[in-house]
Amino acid sequence: MILSELQLALPEIFIAVMACVVLLADLFVTEQRRGFTHTLAVIALIFAAIITLRVMMPVGESMLAFSETFVRDRFGDVLKLFAYLVLAGIFVYAKHFLRAAGLFRGEFYSLSMFALLGVMIMVSAASMLTVYLGLELLALSSYALVALNRDSASGSEAAMKFFILGSLASGILLYGMSLVYGATGSLQLGEISAALAAGMADNLMLSFGLAFMVVGIAFKMGAVPFHMWLPDVYQGAPAAVTLLISSLPKLGYLALAIRLLADGMGNMHDDWQAMLAVLAALSLILGNVVAIAQTNIKRMLAYSTISHVGFILLGILAASPAGYSAAMFYTIVYSMMSAGAFAVMILLSSNGVEAENLDDFKGLAKRSPWYALMMLMIMFSLAGIPVFVGFFAKWQVIAAAIQAGFVGLSVLAVVTAVIGAFYYLRVVKLMYFDEPENTAPVTAPIDFRAVLSVNGLAMLGLGVFSGGLIGVCVRAFA
Repeated sequence: MILSELQLALPEIFIAVMACVVLLADLFVTEQRRGFTHTLAVIALIFAAIITLRVMMPVGESMLAFSETFVRDRFGDVLKLFAYLVLAGIFVYAKHFLRAAGLFRGEFYSLSMFALLGVMIMVSAASMLTVYLGLELLALSSYALVALNRDSASGSEAAMKFFILGSLASGILLYGMSLVYGATGSLQLGEISAALAAGMADNLMLSFGLAFMVVGIAFKMGAVPFHMWLPDVYQGAPAAVTLLISSLPKLGYLALAIRLLADGMGNMHDDWQAMLAVLAALSLILGNVVAIAQTNIKRMLAYSTISHVGFILLGILAASPAGYSAAMFYTIVYSMMSAGAFAVMILLSSNGVEAENLDDFKGLAKRSPWYALMMLMIMFSLAGIPVFVGFFAKWQVIAAAIQAGFVGLSVLAVVTAVIGAFYYLRVVKLMYFDEPENTAPVTAPIDFRAVLSVNGLAMLGLGVFSGGLIGVCVRAFA
């Protein structure tokens, strides 16, 4: 290990150190001054972004470190920057809810930062060993976060279900990796790709290994038919935790899929394209259709997540730089949209009681016209209505899929997106055309209101000026 290698991993080292610092500092902070933990965590994310920007890799260049288990490239740097941004927003949104619910404890911040570290390790993985290390760090942190409210029976049930099914998915993925290792004799993704290109691997063992790996990835992403854990975990977890697990891990799971399938198993793309096509089609259909029947907004957004996973898979299965960049653009945009939607739910919660039913959104336009407008922009973007950024995200992945020859699947994506627009527009209808059941004023700290306003306006701004972010994603795969 030399200094240059440590410099490549400096953002990860910094986040690991600061997660421990936040954990230790919280022990010496009184309940009245718990805001210090929040401030320290946000400052850590700002400095991590600065460090990442200062050592950002040029377009088209990459460097390996730690015996070729860690890679630093443009794709990883861009995803890390957006991971910091999303988590900083989550911290601001969560603080308001955690205070009201009596859950404002340092564990939330330290566990969230360890989850971020897991995402960062997955993003920079150049070996199946590193991939699994990052995945488990993210997973174990997420399990503990779901059980943050120890007095909640539904939270404990959700955490147990998440842990059992998540462990099963990890085991399946690890078994697939072991088969690929047995077939190729290497854990390094670059060496696996070279072995496949040279035809030096056992095809039968590789096929079984690839199938297990795809199942593991689908489990983690929440794709149908491996989605059974997702709605229950979303509903059972505290709103602040649902906010986190609905957005930040998606960036890590995108990296998980691209590193394993594109970087490692790219020469078997005909095999995994067919598998992803089935997963994408099922996710698009079930996610959008079942979401219509939901009256709980957490469950509605959970099934919405499943449908959006279908779109992300649509970009990945294109198996081209255009498809990967489209999937990256979609995942970044979805993380921001999901965070904003749950933030409005937190805004309407009061006295620690979550506003998780659709009826809680009735008449929001009369109670708070500005935040009703923010929710409208977020819902329109999730629905893929033109001008808003969600439309361009869908357009990019569908165009990449058509270019790759998946015309039928692209038509299905358009049809299901139209079906899905119903349940998003239903929320808008409740806000603007129904009478409010609760006439209490909507209040929140100024930082919460500022970040939510920026989040909502970004749905329109990033849509009108989408070329900039699309360009960043395209250059990540140049």
